[in-house]
Amino acid sequence: MATNRDYYEILGVSKSATPDEIKRAYRKLAMEHHPDKHGGDDAKFKEIGEAYETLKDDQKRAGYDQFGQAGASGNPFGGGAGGQQYTGGFGGAEGFDFSDILNQFMGGSGTGAQQRRPTRGRDLEVSVSIDFLEAIFGVQRDITLTLDEPCEHCHGNGAEPGKGTKQCPTCKGAGQVTRVQQTILGGIRQAVICPTCDGAGQIPVEVCTVCKGAGVMRRQKTTSIKIPAGIDDGMAVRITGAGAAIKNGKARGDLYVRVRVKSDKRFNRVDQTISSEAAVTMAAAALGTEIDVATVDGNVTVKIPAGTQSGKIFKLSGRGVPGVGGRSRGDHLVTVTVEIPTKLSARQKELLEAFAAEQDSHKKGFFKR
Repeated sequence: MATNRDYYEILGVSKSATPDEIKRAYRKLAMEHHPDKHGGDDAKFKEIGEAYETLKDDQKRAGYDQFGQAGASGNPFGGGAGGQQYTGGFGGAEGFDFSDILNQFMGGSGTGAQQRRPTRGRDLEVSVSIDFLEAIFGVQRDITLTLDEPCEHCHGNGAEPGKGTKQCPTCKGAGQVTRVQQTILGGIRQAVICPTCDGAGQIPVEVCTVCKGAGVMRRQKTTSIKIPAGIDDGMAVRITGAGAAIKNGKARGDLYVRVRVKSDKRFNRVDQTISSEAAVTMAAAALGTEIDVATVDGNVTVKIPAGTQSGKIFKLSGRGVPGVGGRSRGDHLVTVTVEIPTKLSARQKELLEAFAAEQDSHKKGFFKR
């Protein structure tokens, strides 16, 4: 296990490595040393996994950078794993947690951890409204946003082209400075992002005349979004790298498109099942008939057998909602409602009375036998 070795050294990455660089390094090494592979090394595989579990988590990584392995466990003062509580001391308070003190005095970091310069832009979220049928079969939409885009003049580095950069005089190129926070435990040193260079270690010799050194500018951008078939109300589509840019950033943020599906008075939907109602006359239900039922694919003819009762459900297989990701379609359930007339002509009333009398006669004859 990685008891005494540097986690960054184990994965073969620098201490300034981005999350994506750490992930790529881990995957490569894990495949190389997997114990199920010929020539694999179980101990090495576990060591790689331990290093990655710490460095992939921003909070654990920050604690590790500041205090080593003890900091990665969430307890820089030794003892048990993260969240370890201590009883007694400090006036005999029970259930005392050192992280509470650090959260109070270190701006919520919980470990006095080194702050990190952002390595990717902000994620953005927008909402888009689509029709019921568009949700069933998918649709393409263009989304226009106003967001941070790299400055076209300086290509995002904030420096006037051709002028270059120089070492930051505040941090001497380190990208961070150290400050001391006074707590009830005494002075705690904390590494923070350099306020002059924003963690880059370099500043422009001459700032960009267009973006004034920001590296980004607010502009409108139109992105074409493919909303997949089968999406449901409230779901979101994630478009990687379509979010905001950042100065000197290697990766943009992501764009999340929250989908709102309009209702359709003809249909109801629950997951992949569509349901609707179809009305038939009393005579048609008794004698049997065929009716046209509206579905998302168009009208479908449904045979109604003689003697169908109100509330009878007919299943149209494969006429429902496709599963997101290409799964097979659900079903469409049609509930038949038998209409009872509220107004009758004289002739209709006469015929129904004759029908009722015949039924009564039939029932009386049945009971006599």
